[in-house]
Amino acid sequence: MTVSFTVNGRAAEVPDDGASLLEVLRDRLGITAAKDGCSPQGQCGCCTVLVDGQPRVACVTPVVRVRGREITTLEGIPQAQTWANALCATGGSQCGFCTPGIIVRLAARPADPKQALLAHLCRCTGWQTIVEAAELVANETIMPGDNRPGADARATLEGRSPQSVHPSVALGQGGFADDTAPPDALIAVRAVDGTWMVGETLTAARKLASKIQGRRTTAPVTWPIAVPDGDWARTLQTTWVEPAYLEPDASWCSPDAEPTSALANGGAFGGKLHSTVGYEAQRLANEHGRAVKAVFSREDVVELGPKRPPMAAGIRADGTGIVRIARTDGIAEHIAHVAPGVIVEQIDVVGPPTSADLRGAGWAEVTALLTSLTDRDEVVSPEGAVATAKVESDGSISVTIDAGDVLDAVVLRSYCIGAAHQALGWVRNEAIAVDEHGEAHDLTIRSFGILRAIDMPHVDVTIIASDRPAVNGSDAVFAAVAAAAWRDAGWPQRWPTQR
Repeated sequence: MTVSFTVNGRAAEVPDDGASLLEVLRDRLGITAAKDGCSPQGQCGCCTVLVDGQPRVACVTPVVRVRGREITTLEGIPQAQTWANALCATGGSQCGFCTPGIIVRLAARPADPKQALLAHLCRCTGWQTIVEAAELVANETIMPGDNRPGADARATLEGRSPQSVHPSVALGQGGFADDTAPPDALIAVRAVDGTWMVGETLTAARKLASKIQGRRTTAPVTWPIAVPDGDWARTLQTTWVEPAYLEPDASWCSPDAEPTSALANGGAFGGKLHSTVGYEAQRLANEHGRAVKAVFSREDVVELGPKRPPMAAGIRADGTGIVRIARTDGIAEHIAHVAPGVIVEQIDVVGPPTSADLRGAGWAEVTALLTSLTDRDEVVSPEGAVATAKVESDGSISVTIDAGDVLDAVVLRSYCIGAAHQALGWVRNEAIAVDEHGEAHDLTIRSFGILRAIDMPHVDVTIIASDRPAVNGSDAVFAAVAAAAWRDAGWPQRWPTQR
């Protein structure tokens, strides 16, 4: 049997083999703007399309349900380029993975952007610049949004990997490996036992792997490391936190070739620097003698991807103290950069892998501890960026940043707002439950605690121009906003403060 429908005004017919609408669009019709972010949980909005004019997430829509109906993807949205220009002009698109789905929904529901964005997740931008882009579109005051020579350089500094800033990025054309694989590539997915299953289609591979859908647990969050004994001026315990980048790890490789990078247009906050998907794609391509695309599900990302190392610390008024932290390569050096008087005790903790590559890992927590001992709200990153942050009486956030040569103010501001969003979520809401055996139980992307658009306060960013060499500024803002949010909460011992 086959399923017939219309996509962007053109007739399409595909086999009825149980595939989702998203798989059919991407892998069989070559329409790749819709992205597979929650892979597939129906929770992130990256795969949003219109079905007879109504927004729908394609990843959990069986293609059989759209028989005879009209599908409109980003490629068929008349104002798509206008939206892309606006997002580029405001900094509303960084890696560009989530924005195609967001454009589709906002183009269909432009009246209340924050309400419309409830169906979406974005980890990069902090929402504010997306709402500002929607206002530009509504007011018909669109700038081209490109031809900014310093934009790529600033984005690469902030994302810590090569990154492009252009309206095409907002349209999902950031070079993601899952988009660029050859159409005839085999697809490999990971089974529950850790082996990789290979199929001609994603549906076939998932059937072989017996994929189990993730869930949000009812288990409580735990803090796995005890605060060291001592007479401390301030103490802090943190727990397992998911980086929550939106694009699941993916890579493809041809036989006897090098695999594509899992990083694409952005650094995933350090979470993909040592991803194994490239190795698996290369191994399987050589084994099968054909190009193979290896992709993680969202559950794989949670179970295998690195987390912020949990810690427990006590600090004295003179800035000395003890930090106990999950054993992590390089973490002691990160902490020593900002707190040479602190003793670092690395503890073996049963749980997911951890990484010092994640944004501000180790040094941001200890910087917040040191900041809590003073009336100053200034943070200096290991690279020399200087940031301040304050939670105002109305809940809004005020940020200043000196990151050397500005290069591009729009991009720097966007990354600072995104860092503020991530820091607020980290201190207030973000955590995943991990049991005594080290198994993560919060496997859905909505269970991580990422702040929604309607929950995100306004962030006012003041950029201080400097003739110093440009350095990453958003990580300093991340640490400064974390300290400010903790101060605003009254210095409770445990993060997240509202879980």
